[in-house]
Amino acid sequence: MREPAPLRAVIADDQALVRTGFGMILAADGIEVTAEAADGLEAVDAVRRTRPDVVLMDVRMPNMDGIEATRRILADGLDATGGRDGTRVIILTTYDLDHYVYAALTAGASGFLLKDVTPEHLVAAVRLVRSGDALLAPTITRRLIERFARRRESPPTGPHADLSELTARELEVLGLLATGLSNAELADRLFLSPTTVKTHVGRILSKLGLRDRVQAVVLAYESGLVSPRSRPD
Repeated sequence: MREPAPLRAVIADDQALVRTGFGMILAADGIEVTAEAADGLEAVDAVRRTRPDVVLMDVRMPNMDGIEATRRILADGLDATGGRDGTRVIILTTYDLDHYVYAALTAGASGFLLKDVTPEHLVAAVRLVRSGDALLAPTITRRLIERFARRRESPPTGPHADLSELTARELEVLGLLATGLSNAELADRLFLSPTTVKTHVGRILSKLGLRDRVQAVVLAYESGLVSPRSRPD
């Protein structure tokens, strides 16, 4: 039986010490670092050359910032295998600012971490994102909701046409997911099994052509499915 291929990562940060430190942490856990990049342009090139599973992306870098690099990496033709199974991006920054969170997630990033993350949490985050999940804690989701509330001056015009592909139950799941509920919390709220909830979430992502639940959260608010002030009870 063939062993699974090792998880592969690119580290993009303008500080060499940060790149070295993260590289040592990942390597110690068996994650292969295929390339390092000191700016966004180098990051895009590194992904083109090495096709990694995950990119650890700094925000503030010279020549091209991490947000624009993320957009380019996740654009058509730059992911590893196409569709939802391509290269994933985790944004790493020392700046715990809402507009960085929102910009990173709308650019297509699958996660957001501060640079003071522990080694164990960093490794777990890389493996979690590669497995197809999203690194989006409910606390960050709720901060995004508050930011939408401040940004919007008028109510949305209505749900996006793509949402017509969803069943009534799937719309309900998406609306609750967008308020920051985990799968376990969704199961409790809807009186469903965790497996059933996971199936619903998977179908939502497939029907809407989304990579992960991060994109689902962003779409739910931008489409008007839920209002910025919707909150879990």
